[in-house]
Amino acid sequence: MRLRLKTKLVIAISGMVLALVSVLSYVYLSQVLRQRITEAYDDGDFIAHQIYQVSRDALEVDLSSAKVDQNNPDEVRKFIENSLQTDSGVNSLIQSVVGYSPSIYEVAISDVHGNALLDSVTDLEGKPLPRRPPFLQLKNASFWRQVKVVYGKPEVYDVTLPLQRDGVPFGEVRVSLQTLFLKNELEPQFNRALTFAGIAILVSFLLAAALSNVALRPLEAIGARLDRMTAGEIDVPTEGAKRPPADEYGAVNTKIDKLGRQMRDVKEVFSALKENLDQIMGNLQDGLMLFTRDHRAVLVSASAERFLGKPRGEMLGEPVEAIFSHTTTLGHMVLEAFQTHQPLSAIEFETEAQHRIELSLDFIEERGQGIGALLTIRDAESVHKIEDEIELSRRLAAIGRLTSGVAHEVKNPINAIVLHLEVLNEKLPNLNPDAKRHVDVISSEIRRLDRVVQTLVDFSRPVELRLAETDLRRTLEDVALLAIPQAKELGIKLVRDISPEPLPVRIDADLIKQAVLNVVLNGIQAMNGKSGTLTIRAWRENGIVTVDVEDQGGGIPPAVRDKIFNLYFTTKKGGSGIGLAMTYRVMQLHNGSVEFDSRDGEGTTFHLRLPVVATFESNVPEITAEAQRG
Repeated sequence: MRLRLKTKLVIAISGMVLALVSVLSYVYLSQVLRQRITEAYDDGDFIAHQIYQVSRDALEVDLSSAKVDQNNPDEVRKFIENSLQTDSGVNSLIQSVVGYSPSIYEVAISDVHGNALLDSVTDLEGKPLPRRPPFLQLKNASFWRQVKVVYGKPEVYDVTLPLQRDGVPFGEVRVSLQTLFLKNELEPQFNRALTFAGIAILVSFLLAAALSNVALRPLEAIGARLDRMTAGEIDVPTEGAKRPPADEYGAVNTKIDKLGRQMRDVKEVFSALKENLDQIMGNLQDGLMLFTRDHRAVLVSASAERFLGKPRGEMLGEPVEAIFSHTTTLGHMVLEAFQTHQPLSAIEFETEAQHRIELSLDFIEERGQGIGALLTIRDAESVHKIEDEIELSRRLAAIGRLTSGVAHEVKNPINAIVLHLEVLNEKLPNLNPDAKRHVDVISSEIRRLDRVVQTLVDFSRPVELRLAETDLRRTLEDVALLAIPQAKELGIKLVRDISPEPLPVRIDADLIKQAVLNVVLNGIQAMNGKSGTLTIRAWRENGIVTVDVEDQGGGIPPAVRDKIFNLYFTTKKGGSGIGLAMTYRVMQLHNGSVEFDSRDGEGTTFHLRLPVVATFESNVPEITAEAQRG
């Protein structure tokens, strides 16, 4: 668990006070305890020396007048012991010492065998004295050992001095001191010292908490500002705002203000860039994916969903192994390229769904260090279709330029021939039938040639569009009404499946009507000789209005599919080859497109697409279900 700065500060101050109080208490208590033990030892040692001096006088008794065999050591020793025991000075001193000091537990003089010769406890005289630890050991003990004596079980220690007579050990003086007096005297002082230490620690804790609140209040304000900045609420002071104080807090505030201005500017730039990037990524037809150095997706275009079959939200932030699978051709190639760190350059292949796609993978490096990777997935079929459309447009443009020049060059001679032919008819009124027939043939063919040239002129002439916002459903209804009679004549049923919602477009209604009618009539003619259904479908999706014209004819042979939009190309007997070329040109003029899918023996479907008008209110009546069924 992370501790707040305030808690850390309180703990630090309390810890410092605790350490200081502990050290001072230790020094104080150790000095008091050692001093008192030393005083007790000095008292005992002083008493022991007093008794020693009085006892030496009793030991130096003159044996010459005594009836004692001086050659018998035991008899001499007994005489001296008796003299010591009967010495009034020694006895009175021993008895007075016990009452003199409360710390004196026992005073005794023992012989060399440890038996009591004199004892303040008279019942112990003549009996062995217990061996007790020397008081000097307690005096030199550690502080904690001395504290244990104060708070532990009372014990008795001895202060001893050896007695000698004529240089021979005779016994010793024992002054026994009990620790109970130390406990009674020092324990209150210790308790007061501990109470003082506890109060000092508690007071320091409270003071530390109060001081931390005062000291950290500016930091809390700074933290609150940073939190607001993190949440996007960037508050930058105005020009007339109060200047912060000239201390550390003021310096930090000034830097935060500067940082806030920079963040605001960066946020505005980032918002603009993000909006533009989202718009660009949404309009991209290619699947674009940007990966970090650890191979996690951080940028995914909308088209990538179409190639991978996954929503963008499930791919963002995920590693490449979680996005792609080894079981698919695309996933296998991408994962292998990432593992081997080998880029892919416009590799075209076919997926399991029979779609051809183009794959590119570039690894981004800076100063020899990899910083990411850019994956591009492109619909190869769409690329080829676009290339074919460009090539077709180029051909149509070239044909238009050629036919325009030829038409203008041929038009004038034709007009002259027609004029002179009429003059010739006037000057030769009585031609024989054979000559008349040949002249009529020449006149008919010249007029047919004139119509062909006029068609060329009309096709190559720049078209002035009369654009207006309209509901495409009404235009399609007009097309159906024009085509139904011819369809019924050939036993073909025309079905309309048109969206009940408005299809708002900005078009030249006459040109679009002619373009769609050309496709519908081609479909009817393709079904000539066999009954069936021709269907017109229309709907809007993703800002595009799509019109499908589906017939059940024999289909378009693969060998001629790339030529059907060429001017004058036709597979029908008596066909002009202008209808589909004109449809293609009209759709281009409206920023639309026309494509087709054909199945051998199963029919053909033409797809005509136009952009939707964003703001449009349709005044066209709703098309009923019965009208749609035809």
